[in-house]
Amino acid sequence: MITISDQAVEKIEEMMAQEENPALFLRIGVHAGGCSGFSYGMGLDDQESADDVHMTFGQVKVVVDKESIPFLNGLVIDYKESGMSGGFTIDNPNAIATCGCGASFRTALAQGKAEKCDD
Repeated sequence: MITISDQAVEKIEEMMAQEENPALFLRIGVHAGGCSGFSYGMGLDDQESADDVHMTFGQVKVVVDKESIPFLNGLVIDYKESGMSGGFTIDNPNAIATCGCGASFRTALAQGKAEKCDD
């Protein structure tokens, strides 16, 4: 369903190690908005609901809300180093259109709620 590269897992593990809360996990989701219609959400969290889906990559527990699953099936998260900086990349085979920043997308079956882009 979701793939997280070894490089991304390593970076997430580093980020989690800097936090003082051992109950933290990575939450990945989708919400309506963004310049293409849907936006990705990815961050550390410690609150779960009964409808969440759980996965594990290395030492990283990943939680996805059930409503986001159809939009994230086949998603690949990677981490790329670029010169003095780096960042996470998202490859979503469900996206038929994305915005320039790569954080917003649209699928063939759902348009979401497109908003004006903050340039």
